[in-house]
Amino acid sequence: MEKIMKPLSGYLALIIAIASIGAGIYLFLNASQQLTYIIGGVLFVLLGIFFIKGLMIIQPNHSRVLNFFGKYVGSVKENGLFFVNPLYSSYNISLRYQNFQGQTLKVNDKMGNPIEIGAVIVWRVGDTYKAAYQVANYMDYVRTQSEAAIRHLAVSFAYDSIEDENADMTLRDGGDKVNKILEQELTERLEPAGILIQEARISHLAYAPEIAGAMLQRQQATAIVAARAKIVEGAVGMVDMALKKLSEENIVVLDDERKAAMVSNLMVVLCGEKAATPVLNAGTLYQ
Repeated sequence: MEKIMKPLSGYLALIIAIASIGAGIYLFLNASQQLTYIIGGVLFVLLGIFFIKGLMIIQPNHSRVLNFFGKYVGSVKENGLFFVNPLYSSYNISLRYQNFQGQTLKVNDKMGNPIEIGAVIVWRVGDTYKAAYQVANYMDYVRTQSEAAIRHLAVSFAYDSIEDENADMTLRDGGDKVNKILEQELTERLEPAGILIQEARISHLAYAPEIAGAMLQRQQATAIVAARAKIVEGAVGMVDMALKKLSEENIVVLDDERKAAMVSNLMVVLCGEKAATPVLNAGTLYQ
């Protein structure tokens, strides 16, 4: 479990180190073959090296994990110059937000269709102890688990509602809901490494090239059918309105055969892709 340390300020230790080394050099220069001066000079220099070895500089949004002969001592997250036990070994960990955008993955969606999917993930280290000791390499762990989460998301939902009409949510239409599901799964997967997820969003989503053309044609056909259904629905309403108007205002009285012919002509005119060509009837209604 992470333990936050507040070490001593390093400025006093730096002054002592400089003074000790200076004193040691002074004694060496004035030794004049006197053993006492030589020993004193060596001791002062060693003392200065001891204090220098214990100095530690921590940059903004960085931390140091301290270890003493295999035992975790604590983590320092404050910025500045500090002095710690020179026998401590330290491990530098950045606390800055980082972006992960892996390669575009080719996977099968819930319906078995091959798709391409990619995501952008914003993360940072939250627990330095877990990042340093719970996993072998937290950077590789983030990369591997992120790709695994994206693959799992892809196989959990259909690409769109054309394939699964009863789907409550699809990858293409899910929007923020799909992103929230991805964030939740990433949080659970990366928790052992002490990683915090700031944001996760799908950055690329498309059918695989081998079926993209066929799926585009299918989408176009579906759109055409839906448009035709609207046209027919509107045309039927207009024909019904026309017949009622003719009957209510006694403009013309039509038998069933003439009504059927009129309905046929109106439907052709209203549902046709091209403008109808008028034909002038010079005879009677029945010729």
